[in-house]
Amino acid sequence: MVKKRCGIDALSSYQPKDFIETAEGLVFAVVAGDLDEERVLATLRYRRIPGGYQKLSTREGDELLKNHHPHYIHYSKARDVTLHGVHRDLVCVHHQPRQRLRTMRLQPPHDEIEEKLHRLMDLFEANGLDPEGIGITGSLLIGAQHGTSDIDLLFYRQTVFSKAREIIKSLLAKRQLQPLDSSLWREAYNRRGCSLTFDEYLWHEQRKYNKAAIEGTKFDITQLNPNPWQDLLCYRKQGTHNLKARVVDDCHSFEYPARYLLDHPAIKEAVSYTATYVGQAMQGEQVAIRGQLEVSSVGHLRIVIGTNREATDEYIKVLSRQH
Repeated sequence: MVKKRCGIDALSSYQPKDFIETAEGLVFAVVAGDLDEERVLATLRYRRIPGGYQKLSTREGDELLKNHHPHYIHYSKARDVTLHGVHRDLVCVHHQPRQRLRTMRLQPPHDEIEEKLHRLMDLFEANGLDPEGIGITGSLLIGAQHGTSDIDLLFYRQTVFSKAREIIKSLLAKRQLQPLDSSLWREAYNRRGCSLTFDEYLWHEQRKYNKAAIEGTKFDITQLNPNPWQDLLCYRKQGTHNLKARVVDDCHSFEYPARYLLDHPAIKEAVSYTATYVGQAMQGEQVAIRGQLEVSSVGHLRIVIGTNREATDEYIKVLSRQH
């Protein structure tokens, strides 16, 4: 965590999954690495209260800003969407995942969740994973964890992320990590609030190897894209659209945002800004997609899943579930 006078961090580089905190004690999760009209685009996730932080749902965050802090609601002309945005001069604390994880690993754990984080990182290292380029986000990033919190790891290098997935698969087979039990899967499903049935959600998730449990605590791994390709064009929304297509390239499917190239007559790209649809489909698979059709200033069409965190009434589904 880097504490600064508000605005002094104005030239800092922000990345998705960083947290930023304002003078009012509002903590936002960054959703894009570029500034939009001098604002850091983000989603309100916590607010500071006596003794710690209170986690907020999407609805609670929207209502809090609407009623008490409307200056953090921002219409992005480039993205044609209204979302949360903090002017860079109003950022008082920049919580940085890699720095936080390095600091935590140099200190004795303060609670059971931190102990499990230490053991998980030790397991990864013992199996040949380079810990550089890994960060921690979620409640552990700001010290807001409790006994039932998850561990959310971020990977800033694709090769390290891919190796981590292989290690998770291997450690599950060796029973050094545990698959999520039915209650953890159900809890994860309910938290996402997605448009899949539970059986659909479970089938897609169990083949990703980007989450498991360590001693009963769920952990996730997420890959971030260091190259902000998604921010280079301006898009306009064209309304909700349904399509069926074959995935021809899944190289960026585990990144945030996830990207799929499609064999479709007009729409060649699907992009997901919600974790539910990361790694959702593999090259060669037929998928059904429902999302927001967008067109760029140069006529490029794409379909976006995750125009809000829950991706309400939006989805990616594999049509032939044979794996």
